[in-house]
Amino acid sequence: MTRHPTAIDDESLIAALRLASGSDPVPARVTAAARATFGLRLPDAATARPVATPVPRGVRSAEEPRLLRFTAGGLTVELEVTSLDGLVDLAGQVSPCPEAGTLVEIRTLHLTESRALSPTGQFAVTGLPPGWFSVVCHRPEGSPVVTSWTRIRP
Repeated sequence: MTRHPTAIDDESLIAALRLASGSDPVPARVTAAARATFGLRLPDAATARPVATPVPRGVRSAEEPRLLRFTAGGLTVELEVTSLDGLVDLAGQVSPCPEAGTLVEIRTLHLTESRALSPTGQFAVTGLPPGWFSVVCHRPEGSPVVTSWTRIRP
């Protein structure tokens, strides 16, 4: 078999990739961020995925609250997101209203805020930094439900 001078076999390609990966190491901040993110996972939780929400009638301005809805495990988490002075406020409702003792955590990459649900399943958190967030609903009976990570910009 005649080899073309520019042809690269699999072994040569793998060797070249190994050499290249050693010459450009992953920055320490990237490794630290990956470890921190991995620590935020909840392996036993049901992941609530976003569901389309209808635009409220009569809304014209982009300054109006952003509405988000997530569902999983028979639970719906609805969020109203507003921004004011560069910070984010979340008002939410879990339905159907879980049993007493249900807690909600609003997680960002930098902090976590916990709230007990009202008797109607409502909660609110103000003054969050803009960026990525996720909401976890911890139920006394059953596994937690966690929304997918969503990015909020001011």
